[in-house]
Amino acid sequence: MKQTTASINISGTLVQPVRPLVMGILNVTPDSFYPASRVQGDASIAARARQIIDEGGSIIDIGAYSSRPGADDVPPDEEMRRLSHALGIVRREVGDVVCSIDTFRADVAKMCVEEYGVTIVNDISGGELDDAMFDTVARLKVPYVLMHMRGTPKDMQDAPHYDDVLGEVMLYLSEKVAALNDKGVSDIIIDPGFGFGKTLDDNYRLMASLDLFKELECPLLVGVSRKSMVCKLLGITPDDALGGTTVLDTFALMKGADILRVHDVRQAVEAVEITSKLKQFG
Repeated sequence: MKQTTASINISGTLVQPVRPLVMGILNVTPDSFYPASRVQGDASIAARARQIIDEGGSIIDIGAYSSRPGADDVPPDEEMRRLSHALGIVRREVGDVVCSIDTFRADVAKMCVEEYGVTIVNDISGGELDDAMFDTVARLKVPYVLMHMRGTPKDMQDAPHYDDVLGEVMLYLSEKVAALNDKGVSDIIIDPGFGFGKTLDDNYRLMASLDLFKELECPLLVGVSRKSMVCKLLGITPDDALGGTTVLDTFALMKGADILRVHDVRQAVEAVEITSKLKQFG
């Protein structure tokens, strides 16, 4: 099987990490699915940004619109307000660290890149929720995280069904990569979208065959941190899902994940360290 070494163009510099990167989550939403991840107040935002970097994170992923199943809509001006406030604090606290912005809105992405130096756009909708997103990313010339989701955050878990989940997600991502390439976007990170419009078995089928996504020749991001694929299987809450998350993160790394998007940065960094060592002898 063809494998690819992750390369990400960040602010004009081609980054080819010798080992996978850890992306730490910074949520400035009042309703994220994992209550402990909700960061409110200036001091808490600053502390979380510092924690991500101090624990070995390479990227801070900032979101102001909860994508949990059944989430309520957040108006664009409120999303921009939350992000402007948080990004200002992050820049003051940790300076020129690599930041990604978790948004499906082109105007929000544009503001964050142009006004706050955000260098990655992380779009859960693959351009489906804002048809201006692909053109905007092409103009901004920043890396784009292309994720698979069926439906919207509000309805994505209303009886999702696939005849062949692996084949359908692969086809979706490959077609989107081609569409982005046609617009001049080549710096694409793919994300299978664990938990976004998928059943428990769908999620585990995708994880079991994760290495097949390397055929798309794009860096591969995996985000399973404390999600329902852990909680439902083990009968636990997100508060107790760190152990299961670490197992899945480790499996994903062995299957070729290039970026882990996580709440618990230190544990993910340790998983990267151990799996990287194992791969020296594999």
